[in-house]
Amino acid sequence: MKKIYALLILALGCISFSYAQGTVSGVVVSDVEKVPVPGVSVYIKGEPKGAVTTDFDGNFKIKVAVNEGTLVFSYVGFKTKEAAFSVNQKLNVSLAEEVSTLNEVVVVGYGSQKRSDVTGAISSVKSENFNKGVVANAGQLIQGKVAGVNVVAASGEPGASQDIIIRGVGSLRSGTTPLYVVDGFALDNSNNGVASNPLNFINPQDIESIEVLKDASASAIYGSRAANGVIVITTKKGAKGQTKINLNMTTGFSTLANKVDVFGADEFRRQVVAVNGNLQDGGANTDWQDELTRTGVSQNVNLSMSGGTDKSTYAASVGVDNQEGVLRNSDLKRYSGRLNLSQKAFDDKFNITFNLTATKLDNSRPDARGIVGNMLTMNPTDAVYVNGEPNVNLSNDILNPLISERLYSDETNNNRILANIVPSYEFIKGLTYKFNLGVDYSMSERDIQVLPYRSATNTTLGSLNNIITNNNNILYENTLTYNFTTNAHNFTVLAGQSYQKIQVSQKSYNLSGFPDNGVEPKNQIETASERTIQASSAVENELQSFFGRLNYGYDNKYLLTATMRADGSSKFGKNNRYGYFPSVALGWNISREDFLAESETINNLKLRASWGQTGSQEIPSKITKASYTESNTGNDTYPLDPSTTDLSGYPYGSIYTRLANPNIQWEVSTQTNIGLDFSLFNNRISGTVDYFNKVSENILLEVAPVDPIQPTSKYWTNIPNMQIKNSGIEVALDYSSDKSRDFSYSIGGNISLTDNKVENSPYKILTTGGAQGGGQSGATINGVLNGQPIGSFYMLNFTGIGPDGLNQFADTNGDGKILDDDRVVAGSALPDYIYAFYLNFKYKNFDLGFNFNGAGGNKIYNHVAMTSFNRGNLANSFNTTDRASQFLNEASTNSNTVSTRYLEDGSFLRLNNATMGYNISPKMIGLDNVMDNIRLSITGQNLFVITKYSGYDPEINTGTSVGDIQSFGIDYFSYPRSRTVLFGLNAAF
Repeated sequence: MKKIYALLILALGCISFSYAQGTVSGVVVSDVEKVPVPGVSVYIKGEPKGAVTTDFDGNFKIKVAVNEGTLVFSYVGFKTKEAAFSVNQKLNVSLAEEVSTLNEVVVVGYGSQKRSDVTGAISSVKSENFNKGVVANAGQLIQGKVAGVNVVAASGEPGASQDIIIRGVGSLRSGTTPLYVVDGFALDNSNNGVASNPLNFINPQDIESIEVLKDASASAIYGSRAANGVIVITTKKGAKGQTKINLNMTTGFSTLANKVDVFGADEFRRQVVAVNGNLQDGGANTDWQDELTRTGVSQNVNLSMSGGTDKSTYAASVGVDNQEGVLRNSDLKRYSGRLNLSQKAFDDKFNITFNLTATKLDNSRPDARGIVGNMLTMNPTDAVYVNGEPNVNLSNDILNPLISERLYSDETNNNRILANIVPSYEFIKGLTYKFNLGVDYSMSERDIQVLPYRSATNTTLGSLNNIITNNNNILYENTLTYNFTTNAHNFTVLAGQSYQKIQVSQKSYNLSGFPDNGVEPKNQIETASERTIQASSAVENELQSFFGRLNYGYDNKYLLTATMRADGSSKFGKNNRYGYFPSVALGWNISREDFLAESETINNLKLRASWGQTGSQEIPSKITKASYTESNTGNDTYPLDPSTTDLSGYPYGSIYTRLANPNIQWEVSTQTNIGLDFSLFNNRISGTVDYFNKVSENILLEVAPVDPIQPTSKYWTNIPNMQIKNSGIEVALDYSSDKSRDFSYSIGGNISLTDNKVENSPYKILTTGGAQGGGQSGATINGVLNGQPIGSFYMLNFTGIGPDGLNQFADTNGDGKILDDDRVVAGSALPDYIYAFYLNFKYKNFDLGFNFNGAGGNKIYNHVAMTSFNRGNLANSFNTTDRASQFLNEASTNSNTVSTRYLEDGSFLRLNNATMGYNISPKMIGLDNVMDNIRLSITGQNLFVITKYSGYDPEINTGTSVGDIQSFGIDYFSYPRSRTVLFGLNAAF
C-alpha cells in the first residue's frame, strides 16, 4: 500500500513538473492606435524579479510554474494592467495610455491647456480624488484638497451654505464667494430663493473635475467677477468606445457628532441649589440633546450611461438624493438629470456640444436656532412625555419643543435648468470660431409657516410667509482662437466678446391670524385675520465684455501668457461703466534645459511668475441711482390746510432713501504670484510652492456721511486709499509608491499661511459681528480695524470676578474707568494657516484612504455661552455648563457683557473622511460577460475632531452680516454637525 501512495505522489509531482515547464505568450498593443508596444515589463503578479519585456513587435513569452495566475503589464506612459492567464495560453493585451502630470489637461478660462504650459496658479481636483461620503455640493468635494482654499460650512445642516475663501478675504461688502463656471457658463451669485447652498442643484456625481483659478493671471480672463477667485466645474462627458453604464447606490446614517457638556439632571439639581436658585424639579432625567436629535438616514441612487463613436459622444445620468439632518424636519431632496452630447461633421471641422442639467430641489428646514437653544438650556428634570403625549407643563412655561417642531415648517421647492449649446467651426487649420449660448433658469417657492396653537400658557396665532423668486440668466459668447507653430515658436491667440443678462424678481406676502381648524395656513390664506404685508422687487443687470489672451511658448521652455478684459456693467454709473483688467505671466520649464534634460532625479521643474488685476461687481443693484419714498413725519412734510391739527391731515412728502452716485468705481484686486512646480524620482514625489501678494482697493461700502447735514443717513461710496492686503505661502506635496505592486500607497498634503490686514481705513471700526439678544443686542463683537485682520475681535479684556460678584475688565487706557475705549483686539476669526493631508493604501483589491483637514491661529466667539451659560439662567432653572459655576463668588445678577470671557481657541484637526473599499471581480460570481467591476465601500465622515473649542464644532460661520458686511467666527446657536457612516455599492457594466 505504501508503494501505491509513493507512486501517486510521484505521478502528481511529474504532473506539477510538466506544468512548471509551461509558458504564456502574446502580444501587447496600444489601446487606441492598436500598434505594438515594445519594452513592456511582463511578470507574474507578486514575482517582479522574473519579469520579461516585449520585443520590437510587442511580443512576449514568459515561463510559468502554475496552471493559472495573473500577469502584470507595466510600461512608462501607459496604465498598468493585469490579465488572468492559463498555462500555454496566448494573450492579446491592450494598454491604455496614461496621461502624465505634465500632459494632463486642465481647464482654464475659455479653453484648456497642458499642465506643462500653464503659467498661472491653477489647482485641479479630479473626480477620483474628491471627498467621499454624503455630499450635497461641489464645495464639499474639494474641502482640504487645494492649497490656499478654505471651505467652511455655515452649519451642519444638509446642503448648508459655505464660505469658500481663496487666498484670504479680499472684500467686505461682497463677502468671499468666488465666481462659479459650469461647463463654460458663468453662474450668477445673486438670490435664487433657496436658503441653503445655491450649488446644491449640481449632482456631485456628475462632476468630472474642479479647477480653482487662484492668481490674477489665471482668473483675470473673467475680469470684474474674479476678485474672489474662480472655480471651474466640468461635468462628465462621453468618450469613443463601448457603452458604459454605471450604477451607484449609497445609504448613510448620521448622528450628532459631539455633545455640549451641559449638566445632567442630578448635577443640575445640585448646581441650582448651590447658587441659591429656584429649583423647578420635574422629577425626570432627560437628555434634551438626545431627545431633539435623530439618526438621519440618507440615500442616493445615481445611474449614468456614456459612450460614442468617432463622430459623436454622449453622457447621460439621472440621480435621486435624499439627505436627512440630525434635527427633525431637516431634509434635502434632489432629483437631477444630465445630458451631454457632442457631434462632429464636415471632416471634423464642425463640432457642436450640448450640456443640460435639470434639477428639482426640495428643502425642509427646522427652526435650528430655537431647537439648539432648547437642547442646551431646557431643564433636564422635565419629562418629555406625560401619558404618552408631549409634556405641556414644562419649567418656565416653555412650549415643549416637540410641539414647536410640529407647528413650524420652512419648505422650499426649487426647479432649475442650466443648459448651453456650443457650436464651433475650424475655418482654416488652427483657426476656430466658437459660439456659446446658455441659459440658467431658476424658479423657487418658499413657505415659512407656523400653525395656530393654544394652551394654558402658550398661544400662537399662526402665520405664513410665502416668497416666490425667479432668476433668469442668459449668456451669449463669441470667441475666436488661433493656434499656430513656427519652428520652435508656439502661439495661441484668443479674442472674445460676452454678453450676460440677469433678471431677478421676487414677490412675497406675510399673513397671520389663522383659525385652528386642522388646515395648514398655506392652504387657507383667505382665512387670515391680520393685515396682509405684501412686497415685490425686480432687478435687471447686464454685463458686456471684451477679452483677449495670448499664450506663447518657445521651445517648450519659455512661456508667456498675457490677458486683457474690459467689462461694462449696468450696476455702475455712467461715469465708470467700464473696468479694465490686465494680467501677464511668465513660465520657465527649467527641467527641459540641457543641464537637466538627462537628470534621473528631476523629472519636472517649472518656475512661474505673474501679475494681474481682477475686479468685483458683486454689489447691490441700482445703488448708483437715487431712490425716494414718501413720508409725513418730522420735517418731511408741512400742513397745506391751516385747520389741520395732527399729522393725519398732513400731506406726504417725497424724501431721499438713497443719493445718486454715478462715480462709484469697481473694487480692484492686484495680485502678484511666484510659484515653483516640481516632480522628482520618476514622478514619485511632486509638489508646488507659491508665494502670493493680493491688494484690494477702491473698497465699496455704505457708510455714514462725515457731514451730519445730509438728506440720507448713509450713502454708497468707494473709500479712498483703504486697502485689504492678503499675502502668504502655499505648499503642496505628494508621494506615490510603485502602483504595479500588490501593495501600494500614497501620502500627501498641503498647507497655506495667509496674512490678512486692513490698511488706511478712516473708521475706528466697521462692525462685522454683533451680539444678539441677552440684553446685548448690537454690541460689537468683531469688525474691521485699521492695521488688523478682517474679523478682528474687539472687546473688553475679562480679568475675573470682583469682590462684588460682578465682571472685572482691564483698564487698558489707565483712566480709572471701564468704557468702550478700553476694548482691545483679541485675535481674529480668520485662521493664520489651514492645512490638510491624506493617506491612501491599496492591497490587491482592497483600498483604504484617510483625509484630514485643519486650521490654526483663529478665535471663535461662543455667543451661545454668553447668552445661555451664566449663573442667572442656572438660578432660574435653565440648564448650563460648568461655566456658570466657574467663579464661586459670582452674583446671579452679573451681566453677560461682550468680552474675552467667551472668546475661545478655534484651532482644530479633523478626520474629514475615511473610506475602505473592495473591488469584486465579476468573474468570481459568474458575471464577467455582463459587468466590468463591482465595488463595495464603507465611508466615515467627521469621525473625530481634536479641538479646544467647547461648542458643537470649531468649523463654524453662521453666515450673518451687519450692515451688509459679512460676519466671521461667531457661534449663534448653529446647527450642529453630524458624524456619518455611509455604505456604498458601485457596479460598472
